[in-house]
Amino acid sequence: MSAFLITGAGGMLGQDLRRALEPRAAAGDTVDARTRQELDITDPEAVAAALEGVDVVFNAAAYTAVDRAEEDEEAAFAINARGVAVLAEAAARTGARLIHFSTDYVFQGDAHEPYREDAPRDPLNAYGRSKAAGEEAALAAHPEGTCILRTAWLYGAGGPNFAKTMVGLAESRPEVAVVDDQLGQPTYTRDLAEQAVRLAEAGGPAGVYHATNAGETTWFGFAREIFRLAGHDPERVAPTDSSAFARPAARPAYSVLGHDAWSRAGLSPMRDWREALEAAAADGVLVSSW
Repeated sequence: MSAFLITGAGGMLGQDLRRALEPRAAAGDTVDARTRQELDITDPEAVAAALEGVDVVFNAAAYTAVDRAEEDEEAAFAINARGVAVLAEAAARTGARLIHFSTDYVFQGDAHEPYREDAPRDPLNAYGRSKAAGEEAALAAHPEGTCILRTAWLYGAGGPNFAKTMVGLAESRPEVAVVDDQLGQPTYTRDLAEQAVRLAEAGGPAGVYHATNAGETTWFGFAREIFRLAGHDPERVAPTDSSAFARPAARPAYSVLGHDAWSRAGLSPMRDWREALEAAAADGVLVSSW
């Protein structure tokens, strides 16, 4: 029997990790799902106690307020860097595997071909710097037992996200303008959670993996597909550029990640984003959270 710990279990990804581990729990494994309120990953004593007897830790706890991080970088670093270091150090002491979720924001976003897993980190905003520091801390503290799963453009059933926002706008506005100059990979949190569990079950080697749905599109293309699958006319989505939506934190213009590392674990990369979005629609995810 194995024991699993999920941190950040109340978030969108954390909820899907709980669902992905339900078959293991039914088979007799222990699944300890802790919300942010139930486990503060910056508290070394609490983390040490939580990791007792644990075989695999899925760290979905994160500071994700990208724009707010520009004004309070210390808060982002507390969770995304120091908290991750606390988890990795505790996992190294106990021998637990750490599967830590990171982001495309560790890159500048100025590439013209998919980022390789070994591409140099070069974040362009405070949030990205905090996540890059967390990756470095985890790999330094527990190099033989840490898997970094970089992901991007997340949507799912368990929280507010771009897909649900688009459905809400489709129901309340005649036309919606969406940026068409940022390229990335929409990723369904159910797929991400299931891929992370497969990696844990396979005992995949430590290192960096890119865990996004395959293919690529812009936010405009993503929005049009959401409209279509939610039963709305996609022609109501109009393209615009990033200058129309000035924000405190710069966003990467190019967030396409390569998936070569999965072959090391004997696993296939995640399915195409369009197929995943169709599954999400069938799962009832494309409903407004407003």
